Amino acid sequence: MTTVVFYEKPGCLGNAKQKQLLARRGHCLHVRNLLSEPWTAERLRRFFGERPVRQWLNPSAPRVKSGEIDPAALDEPTALALMLADPLLIRRPLLETEFGRCAGFEPGPVLDALGMHIAAGEDLQSCLREQAGGSASASAPTCDDLARSERA
Repeated sequence: MTTVVFYEKPGCLGNAKQKQLLARRGHCLHVRNLLSEPWTAERLRRFFGERPVRQWLNPSAPRVKSGEIDPAALDEPTALALMLADPLLIRRPLLETEFGRCAGFEPGPVLDALGMHIAAGEDLQSCLREQAGGSASASAPTCDDLARSERA
C-alpha cells in the first residue's frame, strides 16, 4: 500500500472514479482540495515534470474550452501565473507519492509504479460529466476514513 496525496476538484466525477481505482488497488488516499490549496509557482511546477506547457492546463476548464486561453501559446511563467490565479486551469488530479509527482491520470511512471496500468484507448482523464452528462459523487475511502472505522 502506498500513500497518495490526491489533489482534486471536489465533485469532479473523473476524480471520483480515479480515487476509487486507486483505493481498489489498496492505496491510502489523502484527498486535498486542489482549488483551495495554497500553491506557489515552485511547488505547482514540480507536478508537471518534462511535460510541454500546453499539457499543464485542464482542457475542460471553461477558459480553455471557450478559447480565452490557448495552452499552446503559453510560456512556463505565464502558465503558472494563470493557474495560481485560477486553479480551475490546473490539469487534475495532481498526485504526490513516494514514486514522484504527476498531473493527470494518464500512463506514466507514477501511475505505473502504483500498479495503474491503463489500457490503450482507455480514457480515465477526460471529464466524465462531458462524456455522460450525468452527475454523481462517488468517493473512495480516505486514510482518515479507514482510521475512524478501525477505532469504531
